[in-house]
Amino acid sequence: MATNLVNLEAVGKVYGTRALLDGVSLGVSEGDRIGVVGRNGDGKTTLVRILAKLEPADDGRVTHTGGLRPGVLTQHDSLDPAATVRHEVIGDMADHEWAGNARVRDILTGLFGGLDMPGFPQGLDTVIGPLSGGERRRIALAKLLIAEQDLIVLDEPTNHLDVEGIAWLAGHLRARRSALVCVTHDRWFLDQVCTRMWDVQRGTVHEYEGGYSDYVFARAERERIAATEEAKRQNLVRKELAWLRRGAPARTSKPRFRVEAANELIADVPPPRDSAELMKFANSRLGKTVFDLEDVTVQAGPKVLLKHLTWQLGPGDRIGLVGVNGAGKTSLLRALADAAYSGGEKQPAAGRIKVGRTVRLAYLSQEVAELDPAWRVLEAVERVRSRVDLGKGREMSASQLCERFGFGKDKQWTPVGDLSGGERRRLQILRLLMDEPNVLFMDEPTNDLDIETLTQLEDLLDGWPGSLVVISHDRYFVERTTDRVHALLGDGTLRMLPRGLDEYLERRERLRQATTAPGAPAAAPAGQAARPAAKSAALSRAAQKELQRIERRLERIEERQTALHAEMAEHATDFEKVAGLDAELRELADERDDLETRWLELAEEG
Repeated sequence: MATNLVNLEAVGKVYGTRALLDGVSLGVSEGDRIGVVGRNGDGKTTLVRILAKLEPADDGRVTHTGGLRPGVLTQHDSLDPAATVRHEVIGDMADHEWAGNARVRDILTGLFGGLDMPGFPQGLDTVIGPLSGGERRRIALAKLLIAEQDLIVLDEPTNHLDVEGIAWLAGHLRARRSALVCVTHDRWFLDQVCTRMWDVQRGTVHEYEGGYSDYVFARAERERIAATEEAKRQNLVRKELAWLRRGAPARTSKPRFRVEAANELIADVPPPRDSAELMKFANSRLGKTVFDLEDVTVQAGPKVLLKHLTWQLGPGDRIGLVGVNGAGKTSLLRALADAAYSGGEKQPAAGRIKVGRTVRLAYLSQEVAELDPAWRVLEAVERVRSRVDLGKGREMSASQLCERFGFGKDKQWTPVGDLSGGERRRLQILRLLMDEPNVLFMDEPTNDLDIETLTQLEDLLDGWPGSLVVISHDRYFVERTTDRVHALLGDGTLRMLPRGLDEYLERRERLRQATTAPGAPAAAPAGQAARPAAKSAALSRAAQKELQRIERRLERIEERQTALHAEMAEHATDFEKVAGLDAELRELADERDDLETRWLELAEEG
């Protein structure tokens, strides 16, 4: 029987006039891996701080088993700015001691890209003071993971980690014996790591078995049984539930409730996106041309990030853009935005970007735009537009859309200056969507957003008819909102990945193994393009053009397949027509197989 490590008995915590926790009783045992979710401001961080005894409870009791060794990662580190990375992470261990420790090597490689800490000016001897918040965050996480603990408490551990870092951290935590309590908005991470969920809502905590996908099923079932009055929230849960059930079957782990009852909830729920209808509407709003890039070179100062790039973003395309930090994801979006906002006048260092005449771009950058702190939330939205057309005859007022994004009637009169970082981020997204763009660029849109707000945003994007490019380290969000993944692998090229993020991680792992193999050159610093191997350098210009040609053809095949499926549904009773459409579908499938095989051959050469 597992030993109980921490007990919370009737714990209460009040801030001002608001009870964040009210009579909460919970326990953490050996081997538990618990994910903590809930809306921003509902008390997730307060709960884990009380659990770790970093903050006292107003009522109730918190008990730790004797000799408990906890390790806590808070949202603000306590690193000594005058100390070196070596002092904080390695401590007094001699070089031969830590270098011979497999776990230390794995942590340094997983979080920093190598034992020599590439990307840090003096490696392990770099002074912490001048480092960025993201770099300090990784150092604090490495320090915690290298130590031995019985219980690990993590508050937003995936912040500032890229897709690779998040995947590594998930694997590392799964392999550890320590119990884990983790607050995070990263739903893919929750699915990979956690076996139980705590949902913090209005002072209470609801417990669920399984990871995030199981939690979605169980919460939908619980709300069905309870027949709550929160119809809007339940509809969103049902829609996400339908997407999960119709996606990869491996998403759910061990459902511990009646799957049949859950399935009843989604029997009449349509797919999250009607791709054919959205594509038709996007064509009518955008025409044939959105962005055409021909032989483009993208630079950041003197540094060349992308070269000889030929690529098209078409009407209705939904692209997830991933890549190593510093490879040029944000710079690419900025180059496209500059061309769009200047009417095609501002062009990159080399090549040309053609912008469609009807393009109306909205660009959500990582920086939150400054708004007048005296404005009320509703006023800030209505200054853009009082009503918004969502397409297909659907329309919403500014107040209705505010409610959709978690700004209730009372919150709409809150001054902007009193909003939290996450609330300002929500308001920024809301203002962009109110301007009725037909092309949307989103650079790390999930920063500071809680899961419920992310679900609201995903639901809104499901029916949004336009072209979309998303840069995000949130794997769940990328898979949920986009149809194709393109990657910048640090070698100056942009590549479509037919198998999405799984393929991206495989490619990055192969590159890492190649650069750490005996006799291989040292790995390039993080954020810098790795030097191509001799084989890559020999890749001809013709091969690069063939890769880009295949990618464009694959995109057209996918569009045609979607249209054919829609035609088959429309003419379901015309057997002769359906037979002809089916024959064309088979031909396209064969062509797609041949093209993907050739694409993989060329990619391996590169």
